[in-house]
Amino acid sequence: MKSAISLVTALVFAGHSAAYPSILAHLEQQAGGNAPLKRDSLVFDAAAQYISTSGDHAFVAPGPNDQRGPCPGLNAAANHGYLPHDGVATISEFVAGTNKVFGMGLDLGAFLSVYGAVADGDGTKWSIGGPTSEVGALAGLLSLGQPTGISGSHNKYESDVSPTRGDLYQYGNDYLLQVSQFQQLYDMGAANDNYDLSLLTQFRANRFQQSKSDNPYFFNGAFSGVIVQPAAYTFIYRFMANKSAEYPEGRLDGDVLKSFFSITGDSGNFKYTPGYERIPKNWYTRNALDPYTIPFFSLDLNAAAAQYPEFLSIGGNTGKVNSFTGVDITNLTGGVYNLQTLLQGNNLACFGLQTAVQALPDFISGLLTNSALSNLLDSALGNATAGLDCPQLTEIDEDQFAQYPGYAKLNTNTGSY
Repeated sequence: MKSAISLVTALVFAGHSAAYPSILAHLEQQAGGNAPLKRDSLVFDAAAQYISTSGDHAFVAPGPNDQRGPCPGLNAAANHGYLPHDGVATISEFVAGTNKVFGMGLDLGAFLSVYGAVADGDGTKWSIGGPTSEVGALAGLLSLGQPTGISGSHNKYESDVSPTRGDLYQYGNDYLLQVSQFQQLYDMGAANDNYDLSLLTQFRANRFQQSKSDNPYFFNGAFSGVIVQPAAYTFIYRFMANKSAEYPEGRLDGDVLKSFFSITGDSGNFKYTPGYERIPKNWYTRNALDPYTIPFFSLDLNAAAAQYPEFLSIGGNTGKVNSFTGVDITNLTGGVYNLQTLLQGNNLACFGLQTAVQALPDFISGLLTNSALSNLLDSALGNATAGLDCPQLTEIDEDQFAQYPGYAKLNTNTGSY
């Protein structure tokens, strides 16, 4: 497996990512063993899977200068000290923190963390909320001004059709929970007090239709729609469900859901307190032998798209509601993929990950010119797709997206909030 940090990158970012090579060494040991375990082989280990919410990891509310944003899991991890409390972390801190708390596979954590650092940070660290003086452009490397953090990362690290956050151009921000959407989700599982992956996938289909019907600027991008959007749903169950001997894969009930989404009060009278997401008490994460890796995520991607083929529709509304128009995947990828081949093997995951790297320079106005940053991102992609047997996608025809105002607006105002 290729090293995720080239010599040049290591020299440029020395001091910021010292722990990253050791994480990657661990990742290399996992190579070839990233497929999910058979469900009947899962064993619950209470001592190993317990996540502390006391002592050094007691909940501490964010202060006025701390960053919190659209990802409830990252917000909760920061509030409990598993990520830096100010909401700004390095690549290695994100990889280690998400692995410890949620059982995110090191391969998935590494790609998402590197992508966040390049797309929304300074190449070494990034904010889980908005812009902060803690993250500035690297002198001599970037001319991007102050990085936005993920709260200003629309269609890069954040997407339309979020389960609980509103579409940016519909609500004016993409980082605050919309109580009406949370209520819709809560109501779906209230009868059985159970929010499993099947329910969340159905809720995603509902939200997909809502964005078509309510947001004239809805855009379903190649990375934001194929990877980011489904992750927002699968991560809720795969990472937040409470594991036990009875439910080794986890069971997600309403109280746990409310805790992770900073919701208090009774149904019908919910109150949302931005940034106060909590890891529930007596909560147990994934077994370390069963991390949620990229191959595991790929299986979830395929299953959801097979059930709801509209998830494969790359495109958007054209300035009016219910005007969704899709692009031709064959033309977009120069014939490397088409609608039929996307669901073969790991192709859907490959397509989404590859287009993330292909599209990023345009999303940041073509200013990603430093070879060290490019090498970092390319190497992260190589590690992420190792073993997936991906077709070779070298470019995408982004001119096809010009017809979508939700894409064009992003490139003129950077998706700022």
